[in-house]
Amino acid sequence: MTHTHTRTNARTPVRPAAPTGIAAGIGSTLQVLARVAPSLAGLVALELWRRPGRPALVGPDERAVMAAARVGVAGAAGHPVVTYTWGDGARPVLLVHGWAARASRFAALVDALLADGWSPVAYDAWAHGATRGPARTIPEHHAVITELAERHGPFEGAVAHSFGVPVTLYAARHGVAADRLVTISGVGDFGSLVDVFCERLGAGRAVNRELRRAIERRWFDGDSGIWDRFSAHPAAGRDILVVHDTGDRVVDRGQADLVTAAYGRRATMLETSGLGHGRILRDPGVVAATLDFLRGGAS
Repeated sequence: MTHTHTRTNARTPVRPAAPTGIAAGIGSTLQVLARVAPSLAGLVALELWRRPGRPALVGPDERAVMAAARVGVAGAAGHPVVTYTWGDGARPVLLVHGWAARASRFAALVDALLADGWSPVAYDAWAHGATRGPARTIPEHHAVITELAERHGPFEGAVAHSFGVPVTLYAARHGVAADRLVTISGVGDFGSLVDVFCERLGAGRAVNRELRRAIERRWFDGDSGIWDRFSAHPAAGRDILVVHDTGDRVVDRGQADLVTAAYGRRATMLETSGLGHGRILRDPGVVAATLDFLRGGAS
């Protein structure tokens, strides 16, 4: 499958604005703490990094779609999440939302999938939407997706947004069936989540290093291999459509190149302009391209 770009001009990475106000103060405090108490700086940074904020609300244009969903629960690993299903169960498609979002953000895509005869399946991650926190790890997401696949699958496709992209690609590599994958505004390098967080606070390398160590110790028994393991690697036999906006200020456009490079000839790239990080999910052109790709087209 060939790579397709809507634009071929040179790209300048979109960088976060210099931190000001509270963010700058937090960053300065963490840098001082990293010099006098490195481990404590890592733990404090971790508590900030792992919190998505107050759960996002269902938008006015999402309410009708969510009201039509069948609401359930998946209780993987004893930590239940709220699930949503639509359609008659035929041609199931998994939808995985991003950080600080919720399943309702796929409302436009759900409508289009239903009209085309698909059966969307989604869930609100921990600390997001209708599911209580705290936020949990990619392997715990994998357990939820595996349970949903056993209940509703095998999936004919999967569509993921933002942080949902490394979640979904990890699940696809570890046994969850989904013939075609669509990533939108996705993270290709897991470590970039730490890099962007520190950059937005104006925190330096020492804070970055200690935060990574805190993540490794807190959730993964000190395993430093997580940064590669949760980054983009190909799932055998899967075709992938990679969608990203040139002006995305949340996840840099360059992350899409990491995903396409990982999948090589099985990847198709669709680059948009002017849609940013969130509106891209509602864009009619992106929705149409996603459906075309799921049907087997090259988008």
